[in-house]
Amino acid sequence: MNPTAVAPLADAQRHDVLDALRGLALFGVLLVNLRDFSLYTLMPEAERAALPTASWDRVLDVVMAALVDVKSATLFALLFGVGFALQMQRAADDPSAARRYLRRLLLLLIIGVAHAWLLWWGDILRYYAALGLLLLPLGHAGPRRLALTGLAVALFALPLLRPLIPPLLPRVVPAAEAAAAAFAAFSAPDAGTALAANIDYDLRMRVANWSLAFFVLGRLLLGAALGFAGVLQEPQQHLRFWRRLLAVSLPLGAALTTCVLLRDHRLLFADGWWTGTTARNVSSIARSTSSIALALAYMALVVLAWQTRARRLLGAFAPVGRMALTHYLGQSLLGVSLFYGTGLGLGPRYGLIGTLVAAIVLFALQTWLSRWWLRRFRFGPAEWVWRSLTYGRRQPLRRRRDTIAAAGTA
Repeated sequence: MNPTAVAPLADAQRHDVLDALRGLALFGVLLVNLRDFSLYTLMPEAERAALPTASWDRVLDVVMAALVDVKSATLFALLFGVGFALQMQRAADDPSAARRYLRRLLLLLIIGVAHAWLLWWGDILRYYAALGLLLLPLGHAGPRRLALTGLAVALFALPLLRPLIPPLLPRVVPAAEAAAAAFAAFSAPDAGTALAANIDYDLRMRVANWSLAFFVLGRLLLGAALGFAGVLQEPQQHLRFWRRLLAVSLPLGAALTTCVLLRDHRLLFADGWWTGTTARNVSSIARSTSSIALALAYMALVVLAWQTRARRLLGAFAPVGRMALTHYLGQSLLGVSLFYGTGLGLGPRYGLIGTLVAAIVLFALQTWLSRWWLRRFRFGPAEWVWRSLTYGRRQPLRRRRDTIAAAGTA
């Protein structure tokens, strides 16, 4: 057995560009999730329009829809798939790798369910954990097959399954009614009321948003394809691939995103053609293609910029990416504490502009904390617990004094 296969990744073995990509994706996730934390998405449309920031919010909403919404979640899922491939490659000579990977996913599932039911209904970790199980039997497929399967699931699962799955699901409370009830409960100062409403709303959203499982699975497979292809482990050896990917994905993603936005704002196909079944399927495929294309374009841009002087700027995101689990959970805790009635109760009064300011401040704080923490410790606190339970033994957390001194003078 390869002794390095049963140990967590050492600092020297890390891929900094991957950590930077995770950090950037986490910032996008924070931008999107703060709309939920602030209760803005649960607020009735008439009340949103009455906010003092309404005119600026409309502009920011379009910018977010074009550049961040769905794209950040797509990038985050792609990177999880890449991480799976890296683990499988490192453990190729370790017969216990599959069992350890299952334990790792089971722990992530527990973390995700606890996060969703005790704190915030929008948790995505449980999807990564549950669907990550499907990557094991597919782990021996080649990158090309993984990529084609991922694209097929991501683009065509919803159009094909839309007529079949919804009739089998239980009926749920109408969206407007459920949002109003959740808004009232989350705005209240009573923790018990908020907790009960959080679980109720989460259960409703799992049914109403059933297609999220296929959204995640397709992107996990695409990420695994990139990981097994090795184009992110040694990106400088695959610059031709990244340049070609950027040349295709950026114009494709931009064009399709523009079409989708024009349709959503009723500037395209305003005659009603878009409301038919065929048009809904075309819309679904266009949306998925646009988000995947732009997320891949962002990835290619970062990889190519990493080969230039911009590496120092992008490197600032790497410490956050190394503590992605800690910061993902921490963002929920901070968001709920700031905006819910059980915390400071800020709510949606400052609109999307307020969430943008909050995201910048919170992410700057997380960036500083990451650098401070990783100078002293090897892992983030949540990562340390997760790793220790995965490997069945307490992992060393503190750095040695000589390592801390070297990091402090770097």
